[in-house]
Amino acid sequence: MQITIRNAKKADMSKVRELIVELAVFEKEPDAVDVTVADLEKAGFEAEPLFRCFVAEVDTKIVGMALVYFRFSTWKGRVLHLEDLIVTNAMRGKGVGEKLYAAVLEYGHSLGCKRVQWEVLGWNEGAIKFYERSGANVLRDWHVVHMDEQGLTNFLNT
Repeated sequence: MQITIRNAKKADMSKVRELIVELAVFEKEPDAVDVTVADLEKAGFEAEPLFRCFVAEVDTKIVGMALVYFRFSTWKGRVLHLEDLIVTNAMRGKGVGEKLYAAVLEYGHSLGCKRVQWEVLGWNEGAIKFYERSGANVLRDWHVVHMDEQGLTNFLNT
């Protein structure tokens, strides 16, 4: 089986959104995806793109993706944030995710990033073990904090 990793094209965003929905289902949040194909096309392919996306193909069919963007750490400087790495359920365990992961790490390293970072759900022990085996540090004492649109509105209107 030949796995090809390449930069996503605007025309791939429909499949990328399908993968995002598949990940939401896997993460037990099937109704959480608000982003549209048009949102992805605009944000990823405007004059100053907000993200870069890699896709994994097998037999010219997209079976996975990794979406990244830059952040700035006050401790480290420029870092690459891996927002999501998704492989279709049918292709998990076949090396697709590992190739996407390697492409993301190579990309960050090639650009001189001081760190590549991402979040992982605490119950996703398979992913945690993979990351730790690869040399990544899983920071179990940190908590991810989100304020959603309604929370923003409530806070700003008080």
